[in-house]
Amino acid sequence: MSERTFESPVFVRAAEGLIREIACLEDAFDFLDDWPSHRRGVIYETAKRACCRAFDGSVPLKVARDAFAGFARSVKILEDVTTAMPWMAGAKIGQTGGVAA
Repeated sequence: MSERTFESPVFVRAAEGLIREIACLEDAFDFLDDWPSHRRGVIYETAKRACCRAFDGSVPLKVARDAFAGFARSVKILEDVTTAMPWMAGAKIGQTGGVAA
């Protein structure tokens, strides 16, 4: 594991039906750099600054991860993956998982 990898990833909705995993500083930088400039604000700047400071070793990686998650929450793209996604949930006992005819 890289020293720049988050302890736990942040999942964000990158587009309709597309969830993106942000697992390290590089992923966070890529996502933030691609974020539309007209939608950037104070919370965006705070997340970007926290990532830069973590990259330099000025703050712990957890600070950058939490700042990025806070940004994602503020723009309503943070995804809660603690609940199983449909394709990850196993079939119930007695079911074969097929489609009903």
